Amino acid sequence: MSARVVVLISGTGSNMAALLEAAEDPGYGATVVAVGADRRGTRGIELAERAGVPTFVAHFRDYGDRALWNAAMAEHISGYEPDLVVSAGFMRILGPAVVGSHPAVNIHPALLPSFPGAHAVRDALAHGVRITGTTIHFLDEGVDSGPIIDQVAVPVQDDDDESSLHERIKAVERRMLVDTVGRLAREGWTIDGRHVRFGRTEQSVADATDTKENR
Repeated sequence: MSARVVVLISGTGSNMAALLEAAEDPGYGATVVAVGADRRGTRGIELAERAGVPTFVAHFRDYGDRALWNAAMAEHISGYEPDLVVSAGFMRILGPAVVGSHPAVNIHPALLPSFPGAHAVRDALAHGVRITGTTIHFLDEGVDSGPIIDQVAVPVQDDDDESSLHERIKAVERRMLVDTVGRLAREGWTIDGRHVRFGRTEQSVADATDTKENR
Protein backbone atom coordinates (compact mmCIF):
# COMPACT_ATOMS: atom_id res chain seq x y z
CA MET A 1 0.00 0.00 0.00
CA SER A 2 1.42 3.37 -1.04
CA ALA A 3 2.23 5.85 1.73
CA ARG A 4 0.26 9.11 1.59
CA VAL A 5 2.54 12.17 1.47
CA VAL A 6 1.68 15.87 1.82
CA VAL A 7 4.41 18.18 0.51
CA LEU A 8 4.81 21.75 1.80
CA ILE A 9 6.52 24.43 -0.29
CA SER A 10 7.12 28.17 -0.33
CA GLY A 11 8.49 28.77 -3.82
CA THR A 12 9.30 27.09 -7.12
CA GLY A 13 8.76 23.54 -5.89
CA SER A 14 11.76 21.88 -7.55
CA ASN A 15 12.04 19.28 -4.77
CA MET A 16 8.29 18.70 -4.93
CA ALA A 17 8.53 18.17 -8.69
CA ALA A 18 11.23 15.55 -8.15
CA LEU A 19 8.98 13.74 -5.67
CA LEU A 20 6.04 13.84 -8.10
CA GLU A 21 8.22 12.33 -10.82
CA ALA A 22 9.51 9.58 -8.53
CA ALA A 23 5.98 8.76 -7.35
CA GLU A 24 4.96 7.94 -10.92
CA ASP A 25 6.78 4.64 -10.41
CA PRO A 26 4.35 2.23 -8.66
CA GLY A 27 7.31 0.68 -6.85
CA TYR A 28 8.36 3.95 -5.25
CA GLY A 29 6.02 3.39 -2.33
CA ALA A 30 4.71 6.92 -1.85
CA THR A 31 1.95 9.00 -3.41
CA VAL A 32 1.80 12.79 -3.14
CA VAL A 33 -1.82 13.35 -2.11
CA ALA A 34 -1.58 17.15 -1.70
CA VAL A 35 0.78 20.10 -1.96
CA GLY A 36 0.44 23.06 0.40
CA ALA A 37 2.02 26.51 0.54
CA ASP A 38 2.26 29.43 2.95
CA ARG A 39 1.78 32.03 0.24
CA ARG A 40 -0.29 32.56 -2.88
CA GLY A 41 0.91 32.49 -6.46
CA THR A 42 3.87 30.15 -6.06
CA ARG A 43 5.19 28.35 -9.10
CA GLY A 44 5.19 25.11 -7.12
CA ILE A 45 1.42 25.27 -6.57
CA GLU A 46 0.94 25.87 -10.29
CA LEU A 47 3.10 22.84 -11.11
CA ALA A 48 1.14 20.64 -8.70
CA GLU A 49 -2.19 21.78 -10.11
CA ARG A 50 -1.03 21.05 -13.66
CA ALA A 51 -0.03 17.57 -12.47
CA GLY A 52 -3.55 17.05 -11.08
CA VAL A 53 -2.46 17.05 -7.44
CA PRO A 54 -4.80 18.72 -4.90
CA THR A 55 -3.38 21.93 -3.42
CA PHE A 56 -4.05 24.29 -0.54
CA VAL A 57 -2.70 27.64 0.64
CA ALA A 58 -2.65 28.95 4.19
CA HIS A 59 -1.31 32.45 3.59
CA PHE A 60 0.58 33.47 6.71
CA ARG A 61 -0.60 37.09 6.62
CA ASP A 62 -4.25 36.04 6.70
CA TYR A 63 -3.96 34.88 10.33
CA GLY A 64 -3.69 36.94 13.45
CA ASP A 65 -0.80 35.05 14.97
CA ARG A 66 1.47 32.06 14.44
CA ALA A 67 -0.68 29.71 16.54
CA LEU A 68 -3.76 30.39 14.41
CA TRP A 69 -1.76 29.87 11.24
CA ASN A 70 -0.34 26.59 12.54
CA ALA A 71 -3.85 25.43 13.46
CA ALA A 72 -5.03 26.20 9.92
CA MET A 73 -2.08 24.34 8.41
CA ALA A 74 -2.79 21.36 10.65
CA GLU A 75 -6.43 21.31 9.59
CA HIS A 76 -5.53 21.42 5.90
CA ILE A 77 -2.91 18.69 6.27
CA SER A 78 -5.07 16.40 8.40
CA GLY A 79 -7.80 16.48 5.76
CA TYR A 80 -5.54 14.42 3.49
CA GLU A 81 -4.72 11.82 6.18
CA PRO A 82 -0.99 11.72 5.41
CA ASP A 83 1.45 9.07 6.58
CA LEU A 84 4.26 11.59 6.13
CA VAL A 85 4.57 15.36 5.70
CA VAL A 86 7.53 16.62 3.67
CA SER A 87 8.78 20.18 4.14
CA ALA A 88 10.51 20.80 0.79
CA GLY A 89 11.70 24.37 0.64
CA PHE A 90 9.02 25.42 3.11
CA MET A 91 10.20 28.57 4.88
CA ARG A 92 7.95 28.66 7.96
CA ILE A 93 8.42 26.95 11.31
CA LEU A 94 5.72 24.36 11.92
CA GLY A 95 4.41 24.23 15.47
CA PRO A 96 3.05 21.41 17.62
CA ALA A 97 -0.36 21.49 15.91
CA VAL A 98 1.37 19.99 12.85
CA VAL A 99 4.48 18.15 14.05
CA GLY A 100 2.61 16.71 17.02
CA SER A 101 0.02 15.15 14.74
CA HIS A 102 1.97 13.82 11.76
CA PRO A 103 5.52 12.57 11.15
CA ALA A 104 7.27 15.31 9.17
CA VAL A 105 10.68 15.62 7.54
CA ASN A 106 12.62 18.64 6.33
CA ILE A 107 15.50 19.14 3.88
CA HIS A 108 18.17 21.68 4.96
CA PRO A 109 21.14 23.03 2.94
CA ALA A 110 23.87 22.42 5.52
CA LEU A 111 25.35 19.64 7.60
CA LEU A 112 23.35 20.03 10.79
CA PRO A 113 23.78 20.81 13.61
CA SER A 114 26.02 23.40 11.91
CA PHE A 115 24.33 26.40 10.32
CA PRO A 116 20.62 26.01 11.12
CA GLY A 117 18.14 28.64 10.02
CA ALA A 118 17.16 30.41 6.83
CA HIS A 119 20.65 31.51 5.71
CA ALA A 120 22.58 28.26 5.99
CA VAL A 121 24.53 28.56 2.74
CA ARG A 122 25.51 32.17 3.40
CA ASP A 123 26.52 31.33 6.96
CA ALA A 124 28.67 28.39 5.87
CA LEU A 125 30.53 30.54 3.33
CA ALA A 126 31.04 33.32 5.87
CA HIS A 127 32.49 30.81 8.34
CA GLY A 128 35.01 29.60 5.78
CA VAL A 129 34.15 25.91 5.87
CA ARG A 130 35.65 23.68 3.18
CA ILE A 131 32.85 21.10 3.36
CA THR A 132 29.15 21.77 3.70
CA GLY A 133 26.20 19.77 2.37
CA THR A 134 22.59 18.91 3.01
CA THR A 135 20.64 17.18 5.76
CA ILE A 136 17.25 15.52 5.88
CA HIS A 137 15.80 15.28 9.37
CA PHE A 138 12.57 14.76 11.22
CA LEU A 139 10.90 17.95 12.34
CA ASP A 140 10.42 18.85 15.96
CA GLU A 141 9.32 22.15 17.47
CA GLY A 142 12.79 23.70 17.23
CA VAL A 143 14.65 25.24 14.29
CA ASP A 144 16.35 22.51 12.25
CA SER A 145 16.88 20.56 15.46
CA GLY A 146 15.10 17.25 14.91
CA PRO A 147 16.69 13.78 14.59
CA ILE A 148 18.88 13.43 11.49
CA ILE A 149 17.93 10.81 8.91
CA ASP A 150 20.69 11.30 6.32
CA GLN A 151 23.38 13.73 5.22
CA VAL A 152 25.47 14.26 2.08
CA ALA A 153 28.62 16.39 1.95
CA VAL A 154 29.25 19.03 -0.72
CA PRO A 155 32.76 20.54 -1.07
CA VAL A 156 33.09 24.32 -1.11
CA GLN A 157 35.06 25.58 -4.12
CA ASP A 158 37.42 28.55 -3.98
CA ASP A 159 35.31 30.61 -6.38
CA ASP A 160 31.93 29.76 -4.83
CA ASP A 161 29.45 32.45 -3.99
CA GLU A 162 26.12 31.84 -2.25
CA SER A 163 24.28 31.20 -5.51
CA SER A 164 26.74 28.74 -7.05
CA LEU A 165 27.16 26.76 -3.85
CA HIS A 166 23.41 26.62 -3.24
CA GLU A 167 22.78 25.32 -6.77
CA ARG A 168 25.20 22.41 -6.23
CA ILE A 169 23.61 21.66 -2.87
CA LYS A 170 20.13 21.68 -4.44
CA ALA A 171 21.16 19.07 -7.00
CA VAL A 172 22.37 16.79 -4.20
CA GLU A 173 19.39 17.40 -1.92
CA ARG A 174 16.84 16.54 -4.61
CA ARG A 175 18.39 13.10 -5.04
CA MET A 176 18.66 12.57 -1.29
CA LEU A 177 15.08 13.71 -0.64
CA VAL A 178 13.63 11.38 -3.28
CA ASP A 179 15.68 8.44 -2.01
CA THR A 180 14.91 9.07 1.67
CA VAL A 181 11.17 9.65 1.29
CA GLY A 182 10.94 6.47 -0.79
CA ARG A 183 12.79 4.44 1.83
CA LEU A 184 10.68 5.85 4.67
CA ALA A 185 7.55 4.97 2.71
CA ARG A 186 8.64 1.44 1.79
CA GLU A 187 10.57 0.43 4.89
CA GLY A 188 9.20 2.56 7.71
CA TRP A 189 11.48 3.84 10.46
CA THR A 190 12.25 3.86 14.15
CA ILE A 191 13.57 6.71 16.27
CA ASP A 192 15.60 5.96 19.39
CA GLY A 193 16.52 9.24 21.06
CA ARG A 194 18.26 11.11 18.25
CA HIS A 195 19.03 8.01 16.20
CA VAL A 196 16.87 7.24 13.16
CA ARG A 197 16.92 3.80 11.57
CA PHE A 198 15.04 2.51 8.56
CA GLY A 199 12.75 -0.45 9.12
CA ARG A 200 9.74 -1.11 11.29
CA THR A 201 9.63 -2.85 14.63
CA GLU A 202 6.51 -4.21 16.32
CA GLN A 203 6.52 -1.17 18.59
CA SER A 204 6.85 1.34 15.73
CA VAL A 205 3.90 -0.27 13.93
CA ALA A 206 1.85 -0.10 17.14
CA ASP A 207 2.81 3.55 17.63
CA ALA A 208 1.84 4.44 14.07
CA THR A 209 -1.51 2.68 14.45
CA ASP A 210 -2.16 4.46 17.75
CA THR A 211 -1.31 7.85 16.20
CA LYS A 212 -3.79 7.34 13.37
CA GLU A 213 -6.54 6.13 15.70
CA ASN A 214 -6.14 9.20 17.88
CA ARG A 215 -6.15 11.85 15.16
